[in-house]
Amino acid sequence: MNPCSRCSKRWGGPEKLEFVISENMFVVDDAGAAIRDYASQGYNLVIGHGSQYGGVLQEIAPDFPKTSFAHGTTVDTFVDKGITNVFAYEARSEQGGYVNGVMAGALTKSNIIGVVGPIETGDAKLYVDGFVAGAKSQNPNAQVNVNWIGSFSDVALASEAAQTHVKAGADVMAGTAQMVVGAIGVAKDNNALWFGTQASQTSLAPNAVVANQIYDWSGVITEIIDLINKGTLGGQAFQITLANKGLYIEYNTAYNLPAEVKDLAEATVDAIVTGAINVAP
Repeated sequence: MNPCSRCSKRWGGPEKLEFVISENMFVVDDAGAAIRDYASQGYNLVIGHGSQYGGVLQEIAPDFPKTSFAHGTTVDTFVDKGITNVFAYEARSEQGGYVNGVMAGALTKSNIIGVVGPIETGDAKLYVDGFVAGAKSQNPNAQVNVNWIGSFSDVALASEAAQTHVKAGADVMAGTAQMVVGAIGVAKDNNALWFGTQASQTSLAPNAVVANQIYDWSGVITEIIDLINKGTLGGQAFQITLANKGLYIEYNTAYNLPAEVKDLAEATVDAIVTGAINVAP
């Protein structure tokens, strides 16, 4: 499910579990109409997967007090506004970002690293901040150039930003949001390395992708469903982390990652989990 899609569920036992997914809802008003429509149809849980949907959820949730809503990536449940039927969830993406950054700092030969970001908010900002911190911690001489393109979906603009990084000498790049397919193509065409996040991007450029931070929301969704079944319709926020396995690093087996760099990455994961390295924003 991409960052701008929404998912809803209806259940009454495993045999009655129903999923409905609407993708690519980049226009918030369109997403709001779909969220309201799902709630009107009687779905027990409606998820607006994108922090940009917070405003419409604040408007819609009070109209359906027996329906649960959830959105992310954010920790705002709107309880302070008197709303009690909204859950929130967040990816601590700075953690895997830091690990990817450490590998990037170790692998760059030009000491120039490029990052293509969408909008400076939510888990995108967390990831980029973590990536930059990790790269600099491993390689203080590295120059990490960050370009926020102002869009989650503009593939052409992401491609242009990546081309700018390559022209500046970047031999390693990273990025986040669905528009990165454009940037990954540039990395592939210019023999630059790429670090992904959210989902596996290896298939887009098997010779360029080194590793991906993977999001696994299943634990969060299961916990939300359990709470609803027990009568709690909202008011709680959840996080996925390296420690609770909601985040993990997937290495591209087609890329010949030096053993010492993989060992460094694994040691970094362990240090974040134990608290020896603190990458909290």
